[in-house]
Amino acid sequence: MKSKLIIPTIIAISLLLGGCATSIPQGSLYTDVTLPSAASSNAAANKVGKSKCKSYFGLVTIGDAGIEAAKRNGGITKVASADFKAKSILGIIGEYECIVRGE
Repeated sequence: MKSKLIIPTIIAISLLLGGCATSIPQGSLYTDVTLPSAASSNAAANKVGKSKCKSYFGLVTIGDAGIEAAKRNGGITKVASADFKAKSILGIIGEYECIVRGE
C-alpha cells in the first residue's frame, strides 16, 4: 500500500516545487512579469525593438527572443536598455519577449 503512494507523492511535490529556484519569478498558475536584463550609458531611447519565442507544454519552444533579433526588428544600433518579459499560463503555454530600447 505504501509503495502505491510514493510515486503520486513525488509527482505532487515536483509539481508544487518545480519553479522554486529559478532566475525568473514564476507562479504555478500564472506568470506575467517584466524584468531588467541590461542597461548601458546610451541615454537616448527613441526606438523600441521586440523579439519573442513561445513554449508549448514545456516540451517545444519556437522563436528567437534574443537581443540581436530585437535590435534588428527595431532598427536599433546603440542599445540603451533591454528588458525581459515572461508570461505563462499553468506552465502549458509560455511567451517570452525581449524588449530593447535605443537609437
